[in-house]
Amino acid sequence: MKLYSTNLNAPEVSFEEALITGLAPDRGLYMPRSLPKFSKEEIDSFKDAPYPEIAYRVLSKVLEGEVDDESLRSLVYDAYNYDVPLEEVDENTYIMRLDRGPTASFKDFAARMMARLMQYYLSKENRSLTILTATSGDTGSAVADAFYGLDNIKVIVLFPTDEVSDRQRKQMTTLGKNITAISVDGKFDDCQAMVKQAFADEDLKGFNLSSANSINIGRLVPQSIYYVYSYAKLRNYPEDIIFSIPSGNFGNMMGCVLARTMGIPVKKIIASVNENDEVPAFLNTGEYSKIEPSRNCLSNAMNVGHPSNLARLIAVYDGVMDETGHISKEPDMAKLRNDIYSGSVTDDETKATIKEIYEKYGILIEPHGAVGIKGLLDFRASTGDNTLAVTLETADPAKFPEHVKAETGVEPELPESLKKIEAKEEFMDYLGTDYAGFKKYLQEKLG
Repeated sequence: MKLYSTNLNAPEVSFEEALITGLAPDRGLYMPRSLPKFSKEEIDSFKDAPYPEIAYRVLSKVLEGEVDDESLRSLVYDAYNYDVPLEEVDENTYIMRLDRGPTASFKDFAARMMARLMQYYLSKENRSLTILTATSGDTGSAVADAFYGLDNIKVIVLFPTDEVSDRQRKQMTTLGKNITAISVDGKFDDCQAMVKQAFADEDLKGFNLSSANSINIGRLVPQSIYYVYSYAKLRNYPEDIIFSIPSGNFGNMMGCVLARTMGIPVKKIIASVNENDEVPAFLNTGEYSKIEPSRNCLSNAMNVGHPSNLARLIAVYDGVMDETGHISKEPDMAKLRNDIYSGSVTDDETKATIKEIYEKYGILIEPHGAVGIKGLLDFRASTGDNTLAVTLETADPAKFPEHVKAETGVEPELPESLKKIEAKEEFMDYLGTDYAGFKKYLQEKLG
């Protein structure tokens, strides 16, 4: 696999180099030059296979020549040792529950595979690495858990002080060892901006910095797998399917774009956002404008005013957007609008959807999953399209007990992964949004 930078001013690299470095030297995001296509026969063969086997078959084609088969199979079966339920809502609607991993979040799918691949490459070359990652919610906890205890990888995770839930924070701050959590007095976009600036800072090159955010292609490739999985379980090729995806930094949605590129017949991708509606506005008007500061909504992991992965989406449609959001070459907007639907969901609509889905179907969902379902309902109402759809539940309702209980009267049961952190001691550092202060912190911490 060869990967290019979305800023088009950096050499093409291998998957290993893109994974380890995270961000391209021109500050662009790495994208595959091409991806393998799955035949009807291959997709049909996935129907009765368990999730880790499907993951192995997909990755063995995508990463052909990058990882030997025996190692890849071992890594995949170790990473995906939990269930991936497809819960029927009605005959045309399923919820794919991506909340059964060790941190009860869909981010486990990407983080666990990414950590194992990084460890595979670093161990072969006897190298060490420091992961910098910014989180608006579940990324930090999933990354911290996935990399916890690895000898040759340190993790520094930045989160906005007032915009993560107590349980999300505790999943990052109760680990210790090679995991450092920093509470930032600002927004997610401030955290992400400092991380990106650190990657581009020549003074920090000697610290071997890399990313575990969805700016890293190592996150997106594993996220393509569950779209392949759910299609194979629910449809017969070449029948169409629709996916409705709660979207913040748009990495999850880009996983679906990759799956479609590999041959899954996705009729429409619904990128459902909260009140940070810069992407729906862009699709409607053709003009892109960041939301600064991002709006604080119930679905906190989606409080993103400038999604990094929008540059990748625009690249797929032959446009060019840099890391600041400037578009120097317009994408094919007609094709983009044909393939992608994006709608904004208010906090009041989020609450009403949690209530409605419980009262009608007896299904508990949390705010992010509610945004996904509401986006699908709005799409169907505006188009009349009742193609079978899968909407994604991205976190366990127990991560947001106050919101779930307020709308349903039900206290969601804590999974074991959350029970074990409740009484643990927290350790964290505190910083503002000034990059100079963050740079000094890194130099002292890593020097």
